[in-house]
Amino acid sequence: MSHELALVEEPGDEIRAVILDGLRDFNSAEIAPGHQIQTLAVAIRGRVDGSIIGGLWGRTGMGWLTIELIFVPERLRGQRIASRLITIAEEEAVRRGCHSAWLDTMNANALALYERLGFVRFGELRDFPIGNSRVFLHKRLMGS
Repeated sequence: MSHELALVEEPGDEIRAVILDGLRDFNSAEIAPGHQIQTLAVAIRGRVDGSIIGGLWGRTGMGWLTIELIFVPERLRGQRIASRLITIAEEEAVRRGCHSAWLDTMNANALALYERLGFVRFGELRDFPIGNSRVFLHKRLMGS
């Protein structure tokens, strides 16, 4: 036998990298040949030392902006920083040829913000975790 299956109790980054690289290679060759997927990040930097204290992380590719992570430190919340992070990411996504964006959230406050910014729900996982929901949203980007 050329392989075996094994449950890994404490998997590390190496296993994830092998799986992710293999999946990306397959997708690039079979599903979306010729499409480039690029990382996109918008950082919130501290004024004193320039250290990164939050921001937005995502990807662009196949005509879509995928927003994976957004974090604004608590002391900066309520200043429209998340809105500005998303606007910057959307503008760059349009520049990269994207027509739409999508994200998901489990945070009710973030959900309200995303809907105010024009995102529309397209799916929901109820009881994720129990008593809460994970909501998926998308938006058509301006200029596309």
